[in-house]
Amino acid sequence: MEAKDRLAIPPQPMPEQAPSERIGNLREVPLGFTPEAAVVEARRCLQCRKAFCTEGCPVGVDIPGFLEAVERGDFASGIGIIRRRNALPAVCGRVCPQEQQCQLACTVGKFHHDPGKSVSIGRIERFLADWERETGAAQASVKAPPTGRRVAVIGSGPAGLTVAGDLILLGHSVTVFEALHQAGGVLVYGIPEFRLPKAIVRREVELLGNLGVEFRLDTIAGRTRPVDELVREYDAVFIGSGAGLPKFQGIPGENLLGVYSANEYLTRANLMKAYDFPAADTPIQRGRTVVTVGGGNVAMDCARTALRMGAERSLVVYRRSEAEMPARREEVHHAREEGVEFHLLENPVEITGGRGGWVEGVRIVRMTLGEPDSSGRRRSIPIEGSEFVQEADEVLVAIGNSPNPLVPSSFPEIETTRWGGIVVNEATGQTSVRGVFAGGDIVLGAATVILAMGQGRIAARAMHAYLSTGRWEGLEEITGAEGGQS
Repeated sequence: MEAKDRLAIPPQPMPEQAPSERIGNLREVPLGFTPEAAVVEARRCLQCRKAFCTEGCPVGVDIPGFLEAVERGDFASGIGIIRRRNALPAVCGRVCPQEQQCQLACTVGKFHHDPGKSVSIGRIERFLADWERETGAAQASVKAPPTGRRVAVIGSGPAGLTVAGDLILLGHSVTVFEALHQAGGVLVYGIPEFRLPKAIVRREVELLGNLGVEFRLDTIAGRTRPVDELVREYDAVFIGSGAGLPKFQGIPGENLLGVYSANEYLTRANLMKAYDFPAADTPIQRGRTVVTVGGGNVAMDCARTALRMGAERSLVVYRRSEAEMPARREEVHHAREEGVEFHLLENPVEITGGRGGWVEGVRIVRMTLGEPDSSGRRRSIPIEGSEFVQEADEVLVAIGNSPNPLVPSSFPEIETTRWGGIVVNEATGQTSVRGVFAGGDIVLGAATVILAMGQGRIAARAMHAYLSTGRWEGLEEITGAEGGQS
């Protein structure tokens, strides 16, 4: 097919639950491509000689390769190509910000001067992963002979799962220590069911378990298992304990009843099944008017979850304009479709309370935009005399997270940044302690699933080199010489 014919094919739509239907349930919103739609969408790829899309993927998936396989209808080869570099395709196909990574670099989108018209790489990735699960067509992974080396992985989020998957295939024995009762980290406690069904995560974890990865749940590294004990017992340790410490604004009223951090609210509502209370044991406040503070994906998750928990009004209050919002456009679109109200260029300065210490409202100041700050986004500036009170009986604070302090605080030998993250060699994930590596949100701060996985892959490659050679110095030279293959 000629390039002009490929460029003439319009992007294929993905069917979704209707907004009026989906706010009454927790089922996934997008319904996925049909095989026919996936083939047509893959046909839009130009098979560029220089794969800019692959360069935009933090784990380096051969994107033209799997798209070409889908175009031929060879779905088994397509998912096989992805799994060479990505252990979590069903997850990444759903929640990764492709429009800021692989799809932003797509030549088709650039030709149309619209990233929204790029080849839908993430949706095809999701289709292949779902096809593999539904048909039972998963190909057995080839494991290297046992090396006799033992690795401990702290945290079972995207970075930890990537390290576990890579090292088990290289013949190392891997044990993952997870503080919660389910493996998956932020994938199970932080992302709602309607955006990432828990069954998808469980299946990816089961695949790793089938390969031989041991998961020890309800085990808190730094408390029930001291980190230095793990360092002594295992040949190498990876720390991927994430960014689970919520941030607050530090304004009056944040200790009132009815104020939740996004972490607590989403964990209660999703992982602990508060949506099914009292059949489930976890209670939760169900506000009539819910204000969510923040403009990222987590804020969208909170605001949309509040509607599903019965809120009559769900408001997002964000201090900048929509152009500066860090949330994915798709998530903003879905939230708006469902009835979430966006109050932009506004910022809470106080949460007001009433009888019994419960929230009654939020005092808000209107904002304007100034010059860009260090983040590159325009600074938000309060407008004097513009304050007003928004009635509310529940407030969800979704303005970001800091690294989980438990592991660094209980393991003072490790070097940390002033904001509590672990200092690593970016090329290898090595920390200041021999044999200990780190990656994901504990290094990056709260980032994306695929960036965390990319860090896991870098660390796994270096850990394999360390376990194979016993060398601690110069690991970047070894992994570089191996061409980045783990």
